[in-house]
Amino acid sequence: MYERKIPVDLDCPLRLTMSLIDSKWKSCILDELRYRSMRPSELHRLLPEATPRVLDLQLKELVEDGLVDKRIYPELPPRSEYAISPLGKTLIPIIDAMIEWGNQNTELFERKYGRKK
Repeated sequence: MYERKIPVDLDCPLRLTMSLIDSKWKSCILDELRYRSMRPSELHRLLPEATPRVLDLQLKELVEDGLVDKRIYPELPPRSEYAISPLGKTLIPIIDAMIEWGNQNTELFERKYGRKK
């Protein structure tokens, strides 16, 4: 797992929260898992812009942090599923607020990135 060169400030709740969801895809993964468990291949299809390696790494970190649960089925070939944990569900209101903010500020993104085609 990635180790930070600069330690996280344990006295700042905002930095602590961001340290868990600060990567590009973790919030998206949690958002996709909010309604149902998914296999890794399903998440790869839903987030095609993310490389499989990055998604797998971020899933592993989410599991290590207790935000996502991983279930491995003992069958051949083995399969696994990921589900949002009770702790991960507590981040859903934050993710919803971020989605709402994005919806309210689409003109900012259009100016910055250009109009969607």
